[in-house]
Amino acid sequence: MRFLLAATLIALFAFPSTQAATPDDPAVKEKDNVKMDDDTKKAVEKALSWLKDQQQRDGSWGNTAITSFALLAFMANGHVPNQGTYGEAVSKGTRYLLACVRDNPNRRDDGYLVGDRGGNMYCHGMATLALTQVYGMTGDKEVRDVLKKAIDLIIRTQSREGGWRYDPNPDAGADISVTIMQVMALRGAKDGGIQVPDKTIDDALKYIKRCRDDRSGGYKYQPYSSGPGYARTAAGVCVLQLGGKYDAEEIKDAVKYLERVADDQQHYWYGHYYACHAFNQVGGKVWEEYYERMKATLLPRQRPTGEWYDARREAAYGPVYQTSIAVLILSVPTHYLPIYQK
Repeated sequence: MRFLLAATLIALFAFPSTQAATPDDPAVKEKDNVKMDDDTKKAVEKALSWLKDQQQRDGSWGNTAITSFALLAFMANGHVPNQGTYGEAVSKGTRYLLACVRDNPNRRDDGYLVGDRGGNMYCHGMATLALTQVYGMTGDKEVRDVLKKAIDLIIRTQSREGGWRYDPNPDAGADISVTIMQVMALRGAKDGGIQVPDKTIDDALKYIKRCRDDRSGGYKYQPYSSGPGYARTAAGVCVLQLGGKYDAEEIKDAVKYLERVADDQQHYWYGHYYACHAFNQVGGKVWEEYYERMKATLLPRQRPTGEWYDARREAAYGPVYQTSIAVLILSVPTHYLPIYQK
């Protein structure tokens, strides 16, 4: 498919202003018939209890990325800072992220959310996204102040190609994986009323479109990489859907690719972190079949103590990472997280 002209591209993928829906919103119910059954709710509750027990004294569950995945898992089930059964754990995790911001006026990368454990733009993008969800659900001014710095860092480190890579440096190049994490964070911030220049979004979406593989409908790591992948395609679909054009041909082709490929063993959890969102936004039979398949896959593999851990799939990131994403997949029907709402 030929690339659209710049003006058409901007119009097609312009981010609409979005009003957060509630889990009982009639529009949500009309579009989504998938519900969490009792067995799934019990599995999620056991997982959240396990996650709470893994929280460290400083409020973290590891680096800022892993901590953010855990926070999203709690918030996806209605637990926000100081509210809900695990409100205290969420509050401690949020305070940890806030404490990780680099705040040195002599550095060009003020606002970098990696903390003393180190990290890269993956960590920063995930932490920024998590804070957008906290802010969207609480309106906390302290969160907004840190979030604004984190978003400003993303904006000013965008590469000339339109994307981002591992370092917060406009000369660092770009890849679709890191880029999509930043776009998700930017969208979350925009929904919360944080200023994001249209050009930043437009240039990022142009880069993502350049990563599309016309033959398969999937998305590649970089424009000139050898081939598409499941995780990158699922992430690409998410970003295109966040633009509000759910019937775009690119999305239809990408969904067909995802259904054909089904899984990505190398990036299994990361891929399904995006795929659950992508299929939910598509809705209908595609979403129902995906959710049932993932439920049938995940529930029998949960350990008796509550966690998920598959040593064959992204083992290096550990059980907190895998458990958090499993909870996020199973909890999409709650519609609590603003970024996951239709």
